[in-house]
Amino acid sequence: MTHPLVPHALRVLRRTQESHDTFTLEAEAPEGFAFSAGQFNMLHVPGVGECAISISGSPRRPGRLVHTIRVVGEVTRHLSALRSGDELYVRGPFGSPWPVERAHGQDLLLVAGGIGLAPLRPALYAALARPKRVRRVALAFGARSADDLLFARELERFRAQGATVGVTVDRATEGWQGPVGVVTKLLPELVVDPPSTVAFLCGPEIMMRFAARELERLGVAAEDVWVTLERNMKCGVGTCGHCQLGPYLICRDGPVFRYPRVSRLMTIREL
Repeated sequence: MTHPLVPHALRVLRRTQESHDTFTLEAEAPEGFAFSAGQFNMLHVPGVGECAISISGSPRRPGRLVHTIRVVGEVTRHLSALRSGDELYVRGPFGSPWPVERAHGQDLLLVAGGIGLAPLRPALYAALARPKRVRRVALAFGARSADDLLFARELERFRAQGATVGVTVDRATEGWQGPVGVVTKLLPELVVDPPSTVAFLCGPEIMMRFAARELERLGVAAEDVWVTLERNMKCGVGTCGHCQLGPYLICRDGPVFRYPRVSRLMTIREL
């Protein structure tokens, strides 16, 4: 992609309904496109607007650009109407990535709440693709109910590839036999070697705050905890100022931050 403010038309290859309000679009990326786990794109709907959506596909397959999207407004509602063969307008990639390289020789723990699994998915792909570099991979995933679980079939594939996967729901529905409760309840069983654990957190900010505190209580160093923040991004290049949070512009300086840098700022609600 060339100019960062000019959207490019990509062809939608596949649309998958993940849950009642969440879907995944796979599009054919332009030649030479590359991204890192944790980066996002601006998805553009002509005449309607744009929204920032994290890339949820594998960095090892840059030719297929994947976004997992929850319907929350007009732009995402229009995106949900796209089907195979339609055009998807994209700007990016933007933002800082997950520091997967910091987990080399360490344990990597990913903590996801709801749609937060989508931005973590590329980091999980990257870690599992190099099992000799990351000592141990674990995923703690919490959702509102079993019907809201993302990538349910893929969770079994992650286990087959060697990841330890814990899943919990806020409320049990008929047939659910797994844990019930907040995702932080999974952490004591998944943190095996706290001093050698690197953690990536993504989900509602209140969940990330409580998860970070629980990890600190378990002995994980605060400097080894990373979060991704979501604010009202408009330009993606740090010019418009819509996503400013304290001294940071989330689109330019984030969205991935070391937790101690933004822990106090995460208590500030977006207007």
